[in-house]
Amino acid sequence: MKQNDQQSTYDKEAQLRFKRAWKQLRYGFKEQLGRLPDLQSILFIIGIQELGFFPDSLSKEEKQDLMHIAVCRLLSEIGYFSFTGRDEDGWPHYEAVKNIPVDFKNLEKEEQLLKEQALRYFEIDW
Repeated sequence: MKQNDQQSTYDKEAQLRFKRAWKQLRYGFKEQLGRLPDLQSILFIIGIQELGFFPDSLSKEEKQDLMHIAVCRLLSEIGYFSFTGRDEDGWPHYEAVKNIPVDFKNLEKEEQLLKEQALRYFEIDW
């Protein structure tokens, strides 16, 4: 078998393991949520966990802020953001410490990166 064939086989196997792990994560939340969550829902859950409490009510902007917190938290693990502290209301804040590579700025690659980091966040091996 040629090296390219071996690499291609490895890539396919790694992608299959990733898809299984992502499915496992989603189905792990299905019972609690009553539906199969998508990436946005997973980010919302991470945002709530990072906030540390569930506010009595959330505006649309606060829901978006929770997902932003999740993205920052996930990308902080690979050096793109740094936690700077909490504000007077207890909300976490991050600052960008390096630019996200241009090739991760297309939606498909960005989603893949966030899904990979979400799996690591919930300590699901793949």
